[in-house]
Amino acid sequence: MPPKVFLSYSWTSPGHQALVKQWAERLVADGVEVVLDIYDLKEGDDKFVFMERMVTDATVTHVLVLSDKGYAKKADARKAGVGTESQIISKEVYEKVAQSKFIPIVCEIDEGEPWLPIFLQSRIWIDFSTPEAVNENWEQLIRVLYGKPFHLKPTIGKPPAYLEDERSPSSPAISKFAGLKQAILQAKPAVDMYRQDFLDACVAYADSLRVRNRPNVENIGEKVLADCGKLKAVRNHIVDWVLLEARAGPSEKFGEALIDCLERMRELKSGPPEVTQWVEAWFEAHSFFVYETFLYIVAALLKAGAFNILHDVFTSHYLLPVTESYGDKRFDNFGCLWGQSESLQAVLAPPDTRLLSPAAALIKQQADRPDLSFDSILEAEVIVLMMAFLTSGVRWYPQTLHYVALGRDFPFFVRATQHKGFKHLALITGIDDAEKLRTAVTAGEARLGVNQWHDFHFLLSGSFSAWMNLSKLNTLK
Repeated sequence: MPPKVFLSYSWTSPGHQALVKQWAERLVADGVEVVLDIYDLKEGDDKFVFMERMVTDATVTHVLVLSDKGYAKKADARKAGVGTESQIISKEVYEKVAQSKFIPIVCEIDEGEPWLPIFLQSRIWIDFSTPEAVNENWEQLIRVLYGKPFHLKPTIGKPPAYLEDERSPSSPAISKFAGLKQAILQAKPAVDMYRQDFLDACVAYADSLRVRNRPNVENIGEKVLADCGKLKAVRNHIVDWVLLEARAGPSEKFGEALIDCLERMRELKSGPPEVTQWVEAWFEAHSFFVYETFLYIVAALLKAGAFNILHDVFTSHYLLPVTESYGDKRFDNFGCLWGQSESLQAVLAPPDTRLLSPAAALIKQQADRPDLSFDSILEAEVIVLMMAFLTSGVRWYPQTLHYVALGRDFPFFVRATQHKGFKHLALITGIDDAEKLRTAVTAGEARLGVNQWHDFHFLLSGSFSAWMNLSKLNTLK
């Protein structure tokens, strides 16, 4: 139903009457039903009954009090029809303090002060004192009548994830991130220091969860699952940082810090130097954390359009932890960031079933960021898989892609059908010729033996090329 308004005014002068009639016609043209004495008060009607009915009628959504000097004085003195009408209105206003039905429209201002009756002087008013003011504020009035204000209160969001565990020692990273954010947004010279403090806090918390004594649990899977839940907070801190700096314009320092962060994350997958005897299951939570966070970082950089940084991530060499260095092998490729957890099978798989990848199942379960959906993570893993095909020595098994439906495509690769989209892919891969890229990907599929990945056969018929839109890359100029 359209809004219905009653215009309360004083017959101050023929000019003012004509102005009120003009406003009434303009309101009607904007879809507002108008009740006005010159239209609706007929010969023989009781004008006082008419006024009272209009003010109290539930179908009248708003009463516009068109107040000039004459109206204000008559209302305060309770004189004539305006006086009677204002008595009715003031009673409604005083008895219903929060009542927004009555809207003061100031038609006259004297030395900066609006002419309003005393009972309306505390109310928010709209300025109609000049033709210019009418034109400037007309949309404001119409929005009020239709309940469509300029400024809408945002929908209340979810509580921050860190509140779920008030005892979580990750809270220092929260305050460190707040400082880093301000430093970046205000272009402070000490951004590098703030960044380092933030990343140190993230790594310190993740490291505090590494097993250093033999776990005393009957089911290691329950501990791994619990630790994965705690490490999720660190995942989110790191992703928030990547999105912030990548969108603000990634610098060389940011790229270097990201590589260093990935290197430190990789170290968390191994046993601490002071632990001399362990089993791999003790560190499966951190192995999962590194794998999941790496996919989120790729998705975040993709979202921010930081394609050069992505190229650096995939082409960098990562220093191995001391506990895993041997001989001349001191560095590894991005394949070292892959991870899994067989211990999660016992706590995540439904009865009498076996998950193809417990890690992928938990990544899907924990994909609750509104800015990076699970679909974004799937697309990120397709990017990672392509780079694995293209990079000699990299081994990568794309666990989350078990959740991709048959016939699915990914926006980034579909856009690469066009030349401008392909240029983004070329920045990531370092290959700017589509035919050379197709040849290299096909060779990489053979090198990794994807035809032996039997768990994917029912989805892909033995080929990942369709998800990468390989045959159509750069075919539209």
